[in-house]
Amino acid sequence: MLELKNIKKDYIVGDNVIQALRGVSLNFRKSEFVSILGPSGCGKTTLLNIVGGLDRYTTGDLVINNISTKKYKDSDWDSYRNNSIGFVFQNYNLITHQTVLTNVELALTLSRSF
Repeated sequence: MLELKNIKKDYIVGDNVIQALRGVSLNFRKSEFVSILGPSGCGKTTLLNIVGGLDRYTTGDLVINNISTKKYKDSDWDSYRNNSIGFVFQNYNLITHQTVLTNVELALTLSRSF
């Protein structure tokens, strides 16, 4: 269902290249429950942002349902995020004047699941 093939992610900071991920390869099976553990700064958030389509990898390939994402357009990523994956952010990203239920309903309405 989800495969990471030698994923690398570099950030350019001034004249420096920061290697956040250095060739991560993983396979996730359908309905598999997985935890990503490691010390602060080891690339956990970067990896999850790439898997979630929130960030792009520098090299390698993310394969979703046997389809490479190398040529994904923004609309492909939007569809993937709306229909295939869910997030629980460290910062809740809720609309503060709404109830939790209303926040969830809004997300479902936007994804046309409600």
